[in-house]
Order: sequence, then structure tokens, then C-alpha cells
Amino acid sequence: MHTSDLSLFYKALSEPVRLRIVHLLLQRDELCVCDIITLLSLPQSVVSRHLAYLKKGALVTSRRQGNWQYYALSLIAPAHPLHFLLNSLQHTFEHCSDGHQDIKQLIPTLDPCLKTTPETQRSEGKR
Repeated sequence: MHTSDLSLFYKALSEPVRLRIVHLLLQRDELCVCDIITLLSLPQSVVSRHLAYLKKGALVTSRRQGNWQYYALSLIAPAHPLHFLLNSLQHTFEHCSDGHQDIKQLIPTLDPCLKTTPETQRSEGKR
């Protein structure tokens, strides 16, 4: 790790929307971009721009499943050099009122993307 990596990490966290996204991802293993858009009540373009910044800062990884893009924290492994900073951040979020609002909206069944996949539509359609 270089100081430039550390600088990117802190720059990626220097915006409220990105902090809220990280907070949500700390609560779930991964979230679809649709879920993040819904939870934060922000346009897709805004969320995608912030996710790209988090990806550039190596805070998140993404994977595609069909039409959907899923994001997860990349620092979650205890062996990662910045993992302890993520733990510290998680404890700090406990004192953020807007973070509490985001978590209230993050219900276990939230996953609009999976509810609208072609496979789900076929299974719910004609039986």
C-alpha cells in the first residue's frame, strides 16, 4: 500500500452520499444499485457516479447478474490493511442520525431488482 492508495480511500469517503452508501453496505453483504437508489431517494446517475468513485478508491467491488449491478465493500476482509478503519467508521455511524434513517429503510426483504428479473416474472406469471 502507498500513500496514494490511502489518499484515494479518504477522498472516496469525503462526500456524504458516498458515506451513506458505505454505511448501507456495512449492513448487508452486497446491494444492487436499484436498492441503493431506492434507499437514498437519489437519481440513478447520482448514485452511479458515487459508486464509480468508491470503486476507484478501491472501497467497493461490483458484479453483474443479468441486468443488475451489485456492489459490496472490498475492505471487509480482516486481512485488508484498511479493515480497521472500516470498523472505526462503522462505530462512528452509530452517532449519525441520517444513517439511522437509512438503516430503518433497509429492510431484510428489500431487493427490487430480484423481484423484476425475467425468471421471477415467469414463475409469478403462468403456473
